[in-house]
Amino acid sequence: MPTVPPPSRDAALETRVFWERFKNEIIAALSVLLLGLVGFGGYRFYSDRTAAAASALLGRAKNAHDYEEVIVRYSNTPAGADAYLLLAEAQRTEKKFADANVTLQIFITKNPNHELVSTARMAMAANLESLGKSKDALSMYQQIASSDPKSFNAPLALLSQVYLLKAQNRNDEARRICETILTQYRESFWASEAMQQLRLLKPSGPSEPIATPAIPPFLAAPSPIPAGSAAPRTAPTAKPE
Repeated sequence: MPTVPPPSRDAALETRVFWERFKNEIIAALSVLLLGLVGFGGYRFYSDRTAAAASALLGRAKNAHDYEEVIVRYSNTPAGADAYLLLAEAQRTEKKFADANVTLQIFITKNPNHELVSTARMAMAANLESLGKSKDALSMYQQIASSDPKSFNAPLALLSQVYLLKAQNRNDEARRICETILTQYRESFWASEAMQQLRLLKPSGPSEPIATPAIPPFLAAPSPIPAGSAAPRTAPTAKPE
């Protein structure tokens, strides 16, 4: 069986020369790699502990003040993102609609890729409705439906437009949106509501005069006698003899 020949003295010498020449660089590279591994492990450990602490604090939160505490202490954690949404809901319950929209906008800015961004924008539009800003709410619903048509909130954003358009007596636009929902989102939960709204929306057209039934002349009521005109005299009847 063939055996591997031992390395020649020249190869061993070259290895030693290489080591002596680059040992500082090799040691530095290994040190950096080791420190990186230690740092990454420490970061993961710290992140996990922070996330766990944030989740525990959020689980104990009961009101707006508690949610604000979670945000202040753990704003960059998943629990901190959830705290923004819960704080906005608490503010809406207290009818602080403008404050709730500020909170939701901060959530969107800090978490642009969060899966609940479209839900936050829907809540902002609903708050605008509560503030009486129907035009702004309608514009936001339109943005939600057009910017992410595959979102689960897209058909709801369209349907929300229908209610606002009906309130503004823009029935033709509302009817077209209902048809869009039935065409593009016929499998969604909101399709049945769109169908119901479409039944209630009648096509607008020119008003037709109400037809009056024709009455035969002999059944028509006699025309009134103008004031001041003398009534026709009746022929005198002969007295019996």
